[in-house]
Amino acid sequence: MALINTKIRRFKSQAYKDGKFITVTEADVLGKWGVFFFYPADFTFVCPTELGDITDNYAELQSLGVEVFSVSTDTHFTHKAWHDSSDTIGKIRYTMIGDPVGTVTRNFDAMREEQGLADRATFIVDPDGVIQALEITAEGVGRDAADLLRKIKAAQYVRNHPGEVCPAKWREGEKTLAPSFDLVGKI
Repeated sequence: MALINTKIRRFKSQAYKDGKFITVTEADVLGKWGVFFFYPADFTFVCPTELGDITDNYAELQSLGVEVFSVSTDTHFTHKAWHDSSDTIGKIRYTMIGDPVGTVTRNFDAMREEQGLADRATFIVDPDGVIQALEITAEGVGRDAADLLRKIKAAQYVRNHPGEVCPAKWREGEKTLAPSFDLVGKI
């Protein structure tokens, strides 16, 4: 995948958010941090646990200036039905994009063409619309919002502190590195 450091492509999709159907485009992420959280399908097994985990961390994500866009190849109507019928999904306040023709999913190279379903994929997008991180897991492997938060904080730190980088397992407030000739071979 050669999507790191590339700008997200144009799209226009219908979504469900806060009891309403809305139109979402790539412009809705510009000027803030965004997470595109792709999952295979509504009314399934691992997906609601992941979406619930994001929901449990949504307030912290928003405090970091991050907006969440969950995406599956279901319709916005299906998202509403799932929202209305599931206690876990009913708590979601972020945007649930319907992508039945797969435009958004293909734009992020996350489509399983033979199935017409999205991969279990996460993309962190900076305020300029540039992809800074991505994660794709196998069908049965759920993601962890705590690790997503760590990656977002690291990406934001690096953006705000040119010349510094965050080492493995970096947590907010920990020491960073300033790449230089003197560090080569000493870490």
